[in-house]
Amino acid sequence: MNARAALARIRLNPQHRAVQRDLRDAAEMHRTLMRLVPDNLGTSPRQSAALLYRLDETDTTSTLLVQAATLDLTHLPDGYGHSDVKDLTPMFHALKKNLAVRYRITVNPVKTQRLPLDRKGQRGQRIPLTGADADQWWTRRAAEAGLALHTLLPTPLTPTRHHTQGHQPTHHHLVRYDGTAAVTDPDALAHAILTGIGRAKSYGAGLLSLAPAA
Repeated sequence: MNARAALARIRLNPQHRAVQRDLRDAAEMHRTLMRLVPDNLGTSPRQSAALLYRLDETDTTSTLLVQAATLDLTHLPDGYGHSDVKDLTPMFHALKKNLAVRYRITVNPVKTQRLPLDRKGQRGQRIPLTGADADQWWTRRAAEAGLALHTLLPTPLTPTRHHTQGHQPTHHHLVRYDGTAAVTDPDALAHAILTGIGRAKSYGAGLLSLAPAA
């Protein structure tokens, strides 16, 4: 598979007003990051740009990982944070069957409620998954993406939220998974890295990071 993408690592400036705004509202974060990709991408610009992001936080720092086909960080607000960009092409070339890797991903594990037959054609409510149900969801989605999990460590995160004018804020349930795995299907894995896994990709979920296992 001929896969190409760029990955930016942005150490956020917590004193910057735009950073504070974006951390409060995932829709604002999405708008900020969409400025880093080309214009005129059609009716699904995030998908066309292959834009994904993840916020990794510690007690002292907030680091934003942003991945897309191309990125122009000059469109970030001045003083937003310290950043660097790398080409992911070498990582895609390194993906081989049975390769041992470490992974990290933040996901939005949900299931869609089944509706009675008299409501056929309507969409059921999406129900957040927690605990063992969320773990099973991630194990299944990882297998579909070409990864056989060896270990997984779940970390429930504060739900992300975004505002839509005239509506109550929408919340997205997030869980971060860290662990080790083996590559079973390099092409499927490359596709999953490029397109993301699960829902809420516009709001900080779906970006899969890999590194060689020690």
